[in-house]
Amino acid sequence: LIIRFEEQLPCRTGPQTQNARSNVEQNKECIIQISRYRFGLVISGLTKILQRVNELRPHGHDFEKNYYESLVIVLDTLEKCLSSQPRDAIPYDDVINVRLLLREICQFIDLSLDSAMANQIKNYASKVLFALSLNNFGVVFNRISARLAELGSSNTEENPDYSDIELMQHINVDIHRLVKLLVETNLKFRTLRKNAQIVLMTSLERAIWNWMETYPTEFAELQSTPNDDLTNCCEMMFEHLDGFAENSKKRAQVWPLQ
Repeated sequence: LIIRFEEQLPCRTGPQTQNARSNVEQNKECIIQISRYRFGLVISGLTKILQRVNELRPHGHDFEKNYYESLVIVLDTLEKCLSSQPRDAIPYDDVINVRLLLREICQFIDLSLDSAMANQIKNYASKVLFALSLNNFGVVFNRISARLAELGSSNTEENPDYSDIELMQHINVDIHRLVKLLVETNLKFRTLRKNAQIVLMTSLERAIWNWMETYPTEFAELQSTPNDDLTNCCEMMFEHLDGFAENSKKRAQVWPLQ
């Protein structure tokens, strides 16, 4: 089924007829159903398809369109497979598959192209990352944490890559995960250069908005029942931000997060 799914993608068949689109949708639905019982197998197969499609560098308008349509189909299928999983512990073998998928997805989150198609791919990749993080927050968090540690311990990178920090803009964050992100931020903030601090602040702001939008009940409950861990983390974060905002320009940069 996975092989047939790949063979029917537009990058393999060319422009699709209505019948071809219908076949792809049917295969997609079957794969989503199977993923509920064979999650690791399906995620591994779709990740490999994503790798192979991504290796097809688009050339010419028609092929570029087929290339992007194929990526959309695969990313949408991945998002639906991940979203259909129960919120339970993931077996270790599946965690390995998720790590491999995360590595691939990061490439699309950080696309440098600025076009309608590229932006569509970024949006779908963001949805995949959001769904992936629901059951696999630790995998994404470890990647973010490792990059913060690298940036904090090395001041020699000429053009440092901040994309792993920006992952927190796209993940599913409840109050416990938010506290974990804040704790990590407080530990690493002062070890980072200014540019990395700005990226971290921007990403953390988006993560907080994601939390409020995804878990509005948690946010509402805080108004009557404060969370001590969150309060302590925020107070420490504000101290870091006050130290960062030494002039009016930098105060404007930290104001949205405060």
